[in-house]
Amino acid sequence: MTAASVESGIRGSAERDKLARARMLRGLLPALSLVLVLLAIGWLNPRAISYFGFSLMLNLAIPIALATIAQMFVIAGNELDLSIGTFVGFVGCVTATWLKDAPLIGVLILLGSIGVYALLGALIHLRNLPSIVVTLGMSFVWQGLAILVLPKPGGKAPDWLLSLMAFKPPLIPFPIIAALLIAAVVHFGLMRTSYGVILRGSGGNAAALERAGWSLLRTKIVLFALAGLFGVLSGMALIGITTSADANIGNGYTLLSIAGVILGGGEFVGGRVSPIGAVLGALTLALAASPLLTFMHIPPDWQVAANGAILIIVLAARVLISRRER
Repeated sequence: MTAASVESGIRGSAERDKLARARMLRGLLPALSLVLVLLAIGWLNPRAISYFGFSLMLNLAIPIALATIAQMFVIAGNELDLSIGTFVGFVGCVTATWLKDAPLIGVLILLGSIGVYALLGALIHLRNLPSIVVTLGMSFVWQGLAILVLPKPGGKAPDWLLSLMAFKPPLIPFPIIAALLIAAVVHFGLMRTSYGVILRGSGGNAAALERAGWSLLRTKIVLFALAGLFGVLSGMALIGITTSADANIGNGYTLLSIAGVILGGGEFVGGRVSPIGAVLGALTLALAASPLLTFMHIPPDWQVAANGAILIIVLAARVLISRRER
């Protein structure tokens, strides 16, 4: 073995180590973002870092995390859902009315709404339509249906749902347990199973997947059906927390869900998503959206801009890390 080949091997090993470190840092970025937000909250208000504090600050983290996971399934197929926010509002209205007063009808409506989501996936694939346009149109449909179901704020969540969302386990607050459970279940299903690889492959390399004999139509239907399922769970969880509904209650969840996926390491193309990162991104947004900015005495009018600044900073860090990978 010559000195040149030894030197080349050492150089290649060093480059592989640098690449591995860059990928590890990229994967840890969502967790680092959450830790930084928690450290800032603890520094501004140490009493918030407690059982009661986390229960209060993460009160709305569960529905945000579920909506983020719903968006993640759509993004995994190289699509984008601009209707998830109004869909969550529609589910909330159904939950506070039909699901409480006539449970069977309420369940059928919610199952039917998941079926509509699955049909949207089929329509987008078969007609080769841009998902942004289709889901934007559906956002108006869901909004109109929500108003028809509940013309003015009101209704009441079912008692069993109120009891579930008010559950207070010992030691660890319920929102943290729920977030860990959501992340673990979706991570196993999407990242550790053979069919999860197929679903992600529809966004990563659709041509190769089709050549292997898998149906792209079926994968699109499954991805959108899963998005509908988690959208239903998000709307139900939201009403279980707020106890009543409003047709506009979920309108902000569209942008929050997209930001959560991207903050968690997902990308709009290539089927690159991370369920654990998406949940961490949702928790980060839930903490930064109100507690952190409130403790910093930032006026509510500026809080949306501050959230955008946090997202831009994290994305800038991801770009720098990606350049190191290349």
